Amino acid sequence: MDVCLFLIATERATTDVAQAVDPQAIHSIAATMPGIKRAVVHVPVEGGANDPYLHAEPPPRCTLQFYFEGIDALENVLREGGNAHALVNLTGLKECDLAQQVMAVRRFPVPDPGSQPADDPRCTYMVSYEGPAEDLNAWLGHYIDSHPPIMARFPGIREIEIYTRMDYRGALPVARSHAMQRNKVVFDSPDALNAALASPVRHEMRADFKNFPPFSGANLHFPMISVARNFPND
Repeated sequence: MDVCLFLIATERATTDVAQAVDPQAIHSIAATMPGIKRAVVHVPVEGGANDPYLHAEPPPRCTLQFYFEGIDALENVLREGGNAHALVNLTGLKECDLAQQVMAVRRFPVPDPGSQPADDPRCTYMVSYEGPAEDLNAWLGHYIDSHPPIMARFPGIREIEIYTRMDYRGALPVARSHAMQRNKVVFDSPDALNAALASPVRHEMRADFKNFPPFSGANLHFPMISVARNFPND
């Protein structure tokens, strides 16, 4: 099972961030990280998405994902002097409040993953459940068993990943996030995401949401444009 470092950048109310986040610069830093498999840069979809059940929420400036095969390689880039520290001073990120979290990656099959090149931009609906749940084991059991089979019926869906939290060590000078779970569904474009949200499957998702074991905390949804880069195995 892969592990993933999330780095989430939120604009400060008192700061005017003039320069856009540069996916190429982030991927260049990722390329220096020993053992990295994949890096994804997510920036907000202009105009958001048309979700029939949710109001638009202010998105983060960007969310970054860095995938590794194991926790040892990931912790290595977080140690004092590790390669991940270069991200903190990158233009477009250093003006923001940053939060980090390491999570286990659970992938689920979809009928058609598509044929786009891996580095073509796609549209991702990123979700976080901040928690806590009254019974985390019951929560994860229901969500992981019940929700992905419904997600897989979305028209045009290309990827499904669910992330569960992990303990980890590191010296990255960034606040830690403690979301109990995150997930994402990936489509070819914002139009494809909106078509999925307008389909009957979205109503099935909402019906299952009402069956979730009790939980509290924010439940956040952000439509993002995602640019990925895969890195060859050594």
